[in-house]
Amino acid sequence: MTTLKQTPSQTVGPYFAYGLVPEQYNFDLKSLFTASAADREVPGEHIAVVGNLFDAEGKPIGDALIEVAQADASGRYVQSVEEARESGFRGFARVGTGTDPKLRFIVDTVKPGQTADDSAPHLDVIVLMRGMLLHSYTRIYFDDEADANAKDTVLQSVPAERRHTLIAKREPGTASTIYRFDIYLRGPDETVFFDL
Repeated sequence: MTTLKQTPSQTVGPYFAYGLVPEQYNFDLKSLFTASAADREVPGEHIAVVGNLFDAEGKPIGDALIEVAQADASGRYVQSVEEARESGFRGFARVGTGTDPKLRFIVDTVKPGQTADDSAPHLDVIVLMRGMLLHSYTRIYFDDEADANAKDTVLQSVPAERRHTLIAKREPGTASTIYRFDIYLRGPDETVFFDL
């Protein structure tokens, strides 16, 4: 009997819109996940995370896919589909960058709580796009959580001069809470990606 091994990831094709986020692109299919990780009734501070994904030349990428996973406002992860349905907190969002006129990703959610004493509030992010043989993993931390960020073991494992690439900045003067977080695939401000 031949034992088959896992095959490497392949270049992802042009099926993001149709297969993964059809509602965003006005296809007549229901998306399994949307750009919202939490309903409006979910307890916690409701926020939006807004950003662009930039290529090596500093141009926004319009056909990428961003996935976000997170804990709720109390620092707890969703344990089941039933819990997500009952609470309105899914803890997961998926958004294509090609649906916004400015090629941004916009994720509506609640600000996560700390999952442990040595973990600052954060969002786990997966970046997928054409030409990438493997998807990339990063994190989003928040600039108004300086004390917690200083204790976060993952963030502190990143060289000090590169940590800023993982920090979302709260935008002042907005009616709702908006954090700006841009992802750079290359260049001097290349976002830190983690090897998982």
